[in-house]
Order: sequence, then structure tokens, then C-alpha cells
Amino acid sequence: MSSSDFSSLALAPELISNLSTLGYHEMTPIQAQSLPKIIAGEDVIAQGKTGSGKTAAFGLGLLASLNVKQFRIQALVLCPTRELADQVAKEIRRLARSIHNIKVLTLCGGMPFGPQIGSLEHGAHIIVGTPGRIEEHVRKGTLVFNSLKTLVLDEADRMLEMGFQPALDAIIEDMPANRQTLLFSATFPEEIESVAQRIMRKPTRIAVESRHANHIIDQRVYEVGNDEHRLQALQLLLLDLDPESAVVFCNTKLETQALADALKKAGFSAMSLHGDLDQKQRDQALVRFDNKSINIIVATDVAARGLDIEALDMVVNYHIARDLDVHVHRIGRTGRAGSQGVACTLVSEKEKYKLGLLEAHLGQTIAVSPLPSNQLLNQSPRQPAMTTLQIDGGKKQKVRAGDIVGALTAKGEIEAGQVGKIQIFDNRAYIAVARQVTQIALDKITHGKLKGRTFRVRHIRG
Repeated sequence: MSSSDFSSLALAPELISNLSTLGYHEMTPIQAQSLPKIIAGEDVIAQGKTGSGKTAAFGLGLLASLNVKQFRIQALVLCPTRELADQVAKEIRRLARSIHNIKVLTLCGGMPFGPQIGSLEHGAHIIVGTPGRIEEHVRKGTLVFNSLKTLVLDEADRMLEMGFQPALDAIIEDMPANRQTLLFSATFPEEIESVAQRIMRKPTRIAVESRHANHIIDQRVYEVGNDEHRLQALQLLLLDLDPESAVVFCNTKLETQALADALKKAGFSAMSLHGDLDQKQRDQALVRFDNKSINIIVATDVAARGLDIEALDMVVNYHIARDLDVHVHRIGRTGRAGSQGVACTLVSEKEKYKLGLLEAHLGQTIAVSPLPSNQLLNQSPRQPAMTTLQIDGGKKQKVRAGDIVGALTAKGEIEAGQVGKIQIFDNRAYIAVARQVTQIALDKITHGKLKGRTFRVRHIRG
């Protein structure tokens, strides 16, 4: 039996059987190093890049020690954003689907407080949430941790960067001292060390190599002049490489929004993703990028933590990140799951010293490449193959994906292959359809019925 085989762990047979059906055949490095310690009840600090498998590492650890018959909160997972919390909760539910009657509850800001109180009154085993909303529940006495066994801080570096330290302190103060604490982080600034010393007991430290294989990620650097030239350079790269999916990283929210607006004005299919957007705008950006009805997301580092894209063709660093570990983390967004990826970085003459620091950090030289020809600016940017429709009905109205597909493909005017990803929220659903059948799909849902009801539907644009 291989040491990277899940069956080598002290996990229940039904958990291991479920892992096989999910396509988890052997442990990633971070799982192989951390899971035996987590299952043994030890505190763990683990550092690994996006896509390293950390969610399954702590998720399986939580499930290994869970007592389903004890219907009390036994684990809390804190995440910096609602998008990441939703993603983590979804993964834990997938890992736990062989366990009957398990309840994983998500508590995040941007959602009504009252229904969350109602859900807590019905009980839960695992809570996944954001620090601000969890602290609010603790303060109001609607969330208690008397039976808590395990605390997980996921993306701890981002939580501290976003100013959640006071909320974390208040939450942890309300917890049993005799608990297991797991801290997962992509980078490891000094603030993390300080937190670990205060809240953990003799933690085991695990660091998974964050460098990226040269044959998987093609790293390129391009020299730019002023801001106008930087924007033009980005347009040239997007036109030349023509990615189906690309993330452009900016260092500030203001720059993120301005750049997304400039790309849209130039005809590119782009949206912004940053902390000043309301929850509905953020949901739409994530949904449309995921279902391939927009090609480009312009994002800050914190907001991009909500993105979970299996195959990302291209990453662009509009500026080098202030923290070089963050820069490496950005690069790791592309070339995942063994696929080819391109990471482009734009630098001005004044930023050349940062390039030197980055090369030293990576332990490799990155040659400056020439920009593509300006003649490319005469070309029209790629347009997505799909568009997104929003139905004003979701889980609470009992709308299911099968109902939507059935309504769209009835009478054969739309083929099943022309219906893309369907994502259903509490009170709305998003459907990707092939661009050429957008109007037909709108008419079918507008004049037809779902679950015996008529729902409002609209084409999401802009």
C-alpha cells in the first residue's frame, strides 16, 4: 500500500469509498503530510498554493473525528470571503455524502441574519463562515461552541490582510481552550506567526513546494512605459494569446474597476471582481466567468480567492504583487491539473528592481519578451461562446437543473449541447446557453412553465 493512498489513513471505509467515486485516487503532497497529523488530533500549520488540495485535507480531518449522533457544532471553518466559504462548504458536503444526516451550515455576511438564526436553531455539525458574520452570531448569543472540537482558519493570510484580526480574537475567546486548531495559508507573513503562537498548541508545520514547473506554466515578462502603454500592452497580449479564460490581477480596488471598464470599452468580454462590489454583482461575475459567458476577470488578490477554475488559460500581473509570495500564488492559478498555462507580468523601468527580487525569490531568470505587433489592435477581441440567463426562481421555489434543461430542449429548437452550466441559488438561477440561441431560450422560459409556474427571465449583459 502506497503512503499516498487514502486507504493508508485511519478513515471510515465509507469515506474512502466515496473518495474513489469523486476521483480522489491518491493524496496530494499537502494531504499526505498533513492528514495523518490532523487525524491524530494534532494542531497543524500548512502552507500550500491554490489547487494543492488543502480543502480536502482539513475536510477529511473534520469528518474523521465527527460524531454524527451528537447534533451539536463540532467544527468551525473560517474563510475570508463568502465565495470561498461557499466553495469550502460545497467540498465538505461532497466529501461527506456517504455519511447520513450530516449538516454543514454556511454563515456569511451579505445574507439575511434572521434565516441564519433559524437554521442554527435546527442544529448543525459543521459551520463554515466569514469572521464578521460568525463574530456577530457569537456576540448575539445565537452561536455557541460548547461542543467544538476543531477550528480551521482557511486562507489565514487573507483574513488578516482584510482586517479580520479583532473578529478572530473575539470568536476564539468564546471557544474551548482544549480544541484542535488547523491553520492553512498560501503565504506566511509575520502576522501568521504571531497568531499561531497565541492560539495553537505545539503545531506541526508543513510547507508544500510552491514553485511551478516550467513546462506547465510559461512565465513571460513584458516591459511597458506609462499607464496608457500598460493598457495597450495588456490588450495586445489578450489579442495575441486569445485565451478562453484569463484573470488579470491588480493591486488596488480602484485600479481593478478602472481597468475592467477600459477593457469593456475596447470590446473585450471582461468584468471586475473586488471588495466594493455588492454580493449580487460578485455572484454574477463568478457565475459568468465559471460558465464561460465572459472571458476575462480583472481582480484583486483577495476577491480572486473565490475563484475555483479548473483550467485557467492565462494570468496577467498588471503590476508585480507587493508580496512576492502572493505573486507566486497568482501564477499558480494557471497551469493547474497538469494543463498548460501562461503567466504574463508587465513591468515598467521603475519596477525593474521588483523583477530582480522576484527572480531571486523564484530561483530562476525570467527573460523580458517583446510585445506583439500593434497591428493586432485592428482585430476584434474574442467573444464568449455562451451567454447567461437569470431566472427569478431558485432552490426555495423548487427549481431544479433538470426542469430548466427540459424546458429549453423541448420541441428540439435548442440542443442539449447548447445548454451549459446551470447554477441555482436560493431565489435565482443562472443558465449558460450558446450565444446563437439566446433569444430562443429567453422566449421558451418567458412563455413556458417551470414546476407549473411562470418565472421572469432576463439576459445578463454588461
